[in-house]
Parts: sequence; C-alpha cells; structure tokens
Amino acid sequence: MADQNSAVIGPLDVRRVMAALPHRFPMLLVDRVEELIVDQRIVATKAVTINEPFFAGHFPDRPIMPGVLIVEALAQAAGVLAVESLGLSGSGKLVYFMAIDGAKFRTPVEPGVLLRLEVDFVQKRSTVCKFAGRALVDDKLAAEANFTAMIADPPAS
Repeated sequence: MADQNSAVIGPLDVRRVMAALPHRFPMLLVDRVEELIVDQRIVATKAVTINEPFFAGHFPDRPIMPGVLIVEALAQAAGVLAVESLGLSGSGKLVYFMAIDGAKFRTPVEPGVLLRLEVDFVQKRSTVCKFAGRALVDDKLAAEANFTAMIADPPAS
C-alpha cells in the first residue's frame, strides 16, 4: 500500500512503457502497467499470445513460455519501476541485470493468458537496485525471483 509520500501512477499504456525501456518487438515483454507506486512497486501485464516467436520451438506440441523470458518480463517491469522512480524516463539510461537469485517456476505459462508481473523494490540506490518479483496467471503463482540491476549509460557507439 502506498504511503502518503508515494506517487501512484497508472495505468500506463505500451507507448509509456516504451518511453521507459529500450526494448522493442520481439523482446518487449511488458504490454501495460496497471499500477506503479513510485519507490515501492509495480504491477504490469504481458499478454501471452500464440503468435510469440518462441512458441514455434518451445514446444511445438506443448507451447509454454520459457522461464528465462518470464524472468526477463519481471526485469523489464522492474526497469520501468526504477526509471520512473528515479526520474530517468527519456534519459537514455539503461537498466542491466547484475544477478538473479532464487528463481522458481511453479506452473507453465501457456498462450492465451495475461501474465501479471508484480515487482517490489527491496533496496534502491542511485545506480544499483534490488527487486523481488512474482509472475501470476489467474492469481496462481507461475514464477518468482529476486534480482539486482544496475542503472548505467548505454555503451558508447
């Protein structure tokens, strides 16, 4: 729950998500932000469709979203949270994975579902942030992970 000093933002459409993240199709895995509480948490969604390129090979007879992409979706939601909380939208700063801990996959994520991405700040500093994330389908836990990310300038061209 937000305290009196925290701004609540949302919903944010995909255009606002793309303003915060450099990812684009096919790697953009956040379609919408339902709620963002600055400095605290984000709730976002990914509409998982059969048209996702990874379903062609993972697996042809039993399509399931790869676990690493579920964690990536959580990380992208965390990236939006960090960029918005640190006032970096439009700055060109990138959010890079540093560590993933305790990743657990509880149930397969299949085409035709809305994947709910819930991410909380565990620790926030100017350049390194720690997060706890959960991915849910119909309020059922699909995956969870703790991860650390670094905010930095993009590599020089």
